[in-house]
Amino acid sequence: QVQLVESGGGLVQAGGSLRLSCVASGRIFGIMGWYRQAPGKQRELVATITNGGSTNYADSVKGRFTISRDNAKNTMYLQMNSLKPEDTAVYYCAANLFSTSVPFNHWGQGTQVTVSS
Repeated sequence: QVQLVESGGGLVQAGGSLRLSCVASGRIFGIMGWYRQAPGKQRELVATITNGGSTNYADSVKGRFTISRDNAKNTMYLQMNSLKPEDTAVYYCAANLFSTSVPFNHWGQGTQVTVSS
């Protein structure tokens, strides 16, 4: 089993930036990604990145968020710029140890992101 631990969440004003990190306790050879879930809303897949660096983004975050990973450090990042109040949610790190496509089979505990207007 691999553990995923997120960090970097917090409170920021609209238009500000945050960088989330997800550290894995072991090597992830497959796809990784970030989900988010706001109160009363369905979980949303925000972005994914393969081991080779191919990325995909939800339309709601394209041009504002950037996903990246450092395989040597077993770490994935989500750089969030131009944040909006509607980005407020708990953000979860997810991974599939070996597959290059979803579904994920490992999850972090989540980190809260709150964007004030």
